[in-house]
Amino acid sequence: MPELPEVETVRRGLEQRFVGRLIEHVEVGRERTVRRTSRLAVIDGLTGVTATAAQRRGKYLICPLDSGDSMMIHLRMSGRVLIDPVSSPRPLHTHVVLHLAGPEAEELRFVDPRTFGEVVVYDPDNASVEMPELGRLGIDPITDGLSRSQLAALVGGRSRQLKALLLDQSIIAGIGNIYADETLHAARLRHDRLSNSLRPVEVTRLHQAIHDTLNAAIAAGGSTLKDTQYVDIGGQGGWFQVSHRVYDREDQSCLTCGRAVIRRVIAAGRSTCFCPRCQK
Repeated sequence: MPELPEVETVRRGLEQRFVGRLIEHVEVGRERTVRRTSRLAVIDGLTGVTATAAQRRGKYLICPLDSGDSMMIHLRMSGRVLIDPVSSPRPLHTHVVLHLAGPEAEELRFVDPRTFGEVVVYDPDNASVEMPELGRLGIDPITDGLSRSQLAALVGGRSRQLKALLLDQSIIAGIGNIYADETLHAARLRHDRLSNSLRPVEVTRLHQAIHDTLNAAIAAGGSTLKDTQYVDIGGQGGWFQVSHRVYDREDQSCLTCGRAVIRRVIAAGRSTCFCPRCQK
């Protein structure tokens, strides 16, 4: 599933190539992609409007529209947002298409083989009803900024395993399995360490690791793995996967210490990779 760095990469692409362009008309294929409302609601809500900004909260893309509504896109497991020439063949599983005005004949395509993703048009003044999950999101480390004191309060006020805490979107929004593993390795902390047991120096390391890991991944355009569909809006994959220290490296030598082998366990219901020597 695309996580904060991947979604931020898509957001930046939308900011450059989608914001400010009139949506001339809209096509909706698979009804499941617009299941929260309806095909007609999405077509009516997006036809003849212009996105005024491209924003992100956690893993949610949000584009305010000049109509007063907003468009939300969630990529879920396999969603992709592409801006391609109208003349190019549409990928399989293209479920929503926005035809964009401009000197170049282009269209925004929402592609989603597994159809878990969504495109929603909603009223931001009624978001608590129409998009209640947005109000339940915790602090976004990049959009909101996550201070060390905020992190200390978050971990110190709970007795939870660190991996579970990092994955909880109501606490910290945007971190998923990849960046939880990479962050904990960078902070030299085990996934099953209880959050309220961290010493001040360990809170500092975790705070630094969260920001360093996410920012490095954003700079690299995110991670594109063998079993994922993630690409940016131009169809290019990210390259942060070449910098992974532990994620998806089970039974390989640790790149950090060079003396231990990366182990894989199930933690917080997710596959978890760590170095037993670096993360004691």
